[in-house]
Amino acid sequence: MTTSPVKRTDRAYPHILFEEEDTKQMDTNPLLSRASSYTPTNYQRRRTAIKRSATVAPLTRQQSFSRDFGHAAAETYLITRLSFKLLRYLGVGYRWITRLLALGFYAMLLMPGFLQVAYYYYFSSQVRRSIVYGDQPRNRLDLYLPKNRDSPKSVVAFVTGGAWIIGYKAWGSLLGKQLAERDIIVACIDYRNFPQGTISDMVKDASEGISFVCNNIVEYGGDPNRIYLMGQSAGAHISACALFEQAIKESGEGGSISWSVSQIKAYFGLSGAYNLPSLVDHFHNRGLYRSVFLSIMEGEESLQQFSPEIMIQNASIRNVVPILPRIILFHGTSDYSIPSDASRTFVDALQKVGAQAELILYHGKTHTDLFLQDPLRGGKDELFETLVAFIYAGDAEALAKDAMAPSSRRLVPEFLLKLAHNVSPF
Repeated sequence: MTTSPVKRTDRAYPHILFEEEDTKQMDTNPLLSRASSYTPTNYQRRRTAIKRSATVAPLTRQQSFSRDFGHAAAETYLITRLSFKLLRYLGVGYRWITRLLALGFYAMLLMPGFLQVAYYYYFSSQVRRSIVYGDQPRNRLDLYLPKNRDSPKSVVAFVTGGAWIIGYKAWGSLLGKQLAERDIIVACIDYRNFPQGTISDMVKDASEGISFVCNNIVEYGGDPNRIYLMGQSAGAHISACALFEQAIKESGEGGSISWSVSQIKAYFGLSGAYNLPSLVDHFHNRGLYRSVFLSIMEGEESLQQFSPEIMIQNASIRNVVPILPRIILFHGTSDYSIPSDASRTFVDALQKVGAQAELILYHGKTHTDLFLQDPLRGGKDELFETLVAFIYAGDAEALAKDAMAPSSRRLVPEFLLKLAHNVSPF
């Protein structure tokens, strides 16, 4: 099935230009061969080359600190600018004033954990920040690497959320830290947000980021035969669209490909939106106003095109079902930002056409409980343990080793987490 190109629109804000950030062009490695060309010998050779090149000109302590401080300042500026963009487009009426106050209080309550994660993100030698994967603004990704790199590791390519407006790769730093501690590499993919880009730009960026991971992760110690795709909130929607578009291309609908759906062992969707027409009114009532949302999605006529639940019910593309990876969705039953029914109906649609899909619901969990509060609590995190179990399924040695791993450390006192749960604007 061929579709006509979608035109970008900013009808809701005709006075606004889509700005291009000044980006420093960096050289990137050429795409490597597909997973089928991977061999242990090639892996060892590449790892040896990396080790040799890494020791040629080590940074002094002062240079390293200056570099990290400068990077931290640049990232802080970007986050601040994204916040002002949010205010600019959503307005500062009573509803948003109260929510922004709640958001500020919520962030203050969790600040003890945020500061520890931020220190890890900016100064840990296990984090490779802002690796260039494409030629567009925001085409960067962060890698979280395990300390032990003696063998190829499983990989999670993660697309963060942010209401399609304030998504940012650093939002995945807590997940990256936790999975890296369990010997799993995490690649947090950044992408253009609105108004810098619209939904087709976001999906294109995510797909290019996934392509980079599939073709280059071996250079960083990853196993190209064990790559998992994951998204949270808006990132779950964007990554699902990228996965389905890729499957359509590979099923004979046309278009060149730089990565294959067959390289993705499973897709994990956390608190995602998969049927946009059914959520327009809900988002409007939550403060993501209809005019803004339709501008993000390139008009009402494009909502179905970017709704995986609707796409999979199209009889003309049913041939994509056999090549889709296993799909596992996670959702909290007390999620007010995106109701859990969004995942429930998507899984129902997938199962009706014969796709491998399942839904895991977490009773009483909100939009941020599963992604923030629970991991900050430390100890055994139910969602996190489920993810690790899926990734290591069938690998008895890895499961046995993981069973001996210590529980994650608590980052925020319990009474602050309970208060944050109650005041969360999400």
